[in-house]
Amino acid sequence: MKKVKLQPLDQDIGIKTNDTLLQALLEHDMNILQACGAQGRCATCHIYIQAGLDVLSPPTPQEQLTLGFIDTAQANSRLACQTRVLDDGVVVEVPRAMYVGSLGELKALIGQRASQNLYHPYTGEILVEANKLILRSALEKMAQMDQNFETNLGGMLQTND
Repeated sequence: MKKVKLQPLDQDIGIKTNDTLLQALLEHDMNILQACGAQGRCATCHIYIQAGLDVLSPPTPQEQLTLGFIDTAQANSRLACQTRVLDDGVVVEVPRAMYVGSLGELKALIGQRASQNLYHPYTGEILVEANKLILRSALEKMAQMDQNFETNLGGMLQTND
């Protein structure tokens, strides 16, 4: 078992060697959406590595492609579903936010106040900021983000052919 520290929770968890960070997070009751089914195609398991990048598996081509679309990605960004822990010393920052899985899910929240930032599942862009009222305009924003993402993805795939 390898040790991983979760921030800002200040919680140490154990993870089996070569298990993905997503597997470990789910085993420790972290509620992660996994919109793409752990295929590395969405932003819902996007995390930041505060320490230990050198003891993780390298990013897969799919992960690199997806991170390229995430507006909130940084040099230390990884997708938990694609990241395997090879040794001790990893410190993971789990973003304090909620990814909205679909327009229907967002529509069900209209009229409520967001208890935390609501993020688009593929781009990581903020749909509604914490403590703001969730309005119908968020649906339009999400639909536009979906359309932009699909257009950009199509262009990237054609470029890679």
